[in-house]
Amino acid sequence: MFNKSEKWFKQNLVELLPKVQGTYKKDVLMSKYTWLGVGGPAEVMYIPKDEQDLSFFLKTKPYNLPVCVVGGGSNLLVRDGGIAGVVIKLDSKYFRQIILNNDNTITCFAGVKNIELKKILLKYELGGLEFLCSIPGVVGGSIKTNAGCFGKSVKDVIVSATIMNGDGEAKTVSVDDLMLSYRNSYFPDDWIITSITFSTIPSSREKIQNLLDDQKQYRMQSQPYNERTAGSTFKNPEGLKAWELIKKSGCCGITLNGAKISEKHCNFLINTGNATAADLENLGEIVVERVKQTTSITLEWEVKKMGIAK
Repeated sequence: MFNKSEKWFKQNLVELLPKVQGTYKKDVLMSKYTWLGVGGPAEVMYIPKDEQDLSFFLKTKPYNLPVCVVGGGSNLLVRDGGIAGVVIKLDSKYFRQIILNNDNTITCFAGVKNIELKKILLKYELGGLEFLCSIPGVVGGSIKTNAGCFGKSVKDVIVSATIMNGDGEAKTVSVDDLMLSYRNSYFPDDWIITSITFSTIPSSREKIQNLLDDQKQYRMQSQPYNERTAGSTFKNPEGLKAWELIKKSGCCGITLNGAKISEKHCNFLINTGNATAADLENLGEIVVERVKQTTSITLEWEVKKMGIAK
């Protein structure tokens, strides 16, 4: 739990929050919402009913209340001390909608799981988004990190997005406004992605299924599978591969308590069962230091770190 000095309010925070139509949950263990299975409690988790509810919350919340948004937790390391303030999770039925448009585009709300796109692509024979189906997490989080694999990234398939700023105002922005780059975005920190419109291309059900099968097979053969991991831990330096630098530095398979660097793909950090967030973060920093000593290159974390160290 939080120390009183770490809480944003000494009072019951929920009592000071706006009366919303969505749901507030107190002291929610973030380990249940991250693929690594670690993380202390969120002081409050807020699940908005819809965009109107989210807008009302943002417009009427207490001034300077710490607020952050989490997606599917697939690329997230929450520290053991938890997260002060309010964690927003777009997980209601409203934010899991998928809408087919008449121009070979589809609009996905931010809470849609990437894997759920598979059924839509196959049913309506829409190609171009197969790579996204193989990336863990939800659509909203994929935009924030410009997720990608198999030679494509989210930037390549976005037409536009609906965002809500910190003042609770919604607007539609183009892909250029999102300022997406390699595993990153540069739009304002207070923007919350609420839905995204993707371009697709007509394809056959057979081609789509074959591509999905090939991608799954590749991941099973070359990456940790059915393990507690957050995907690629570090970004690839320009013109280089992080895993090669990590292997060259002798870090494949090294451990720290319950944390381990995968031997199958050494850019994957694994919770073998009893790791703490501190174990995982500290092991990652050991890798950064060893790679720097060996190659003079400083790796940059791709996994997002959030919260208070215990």
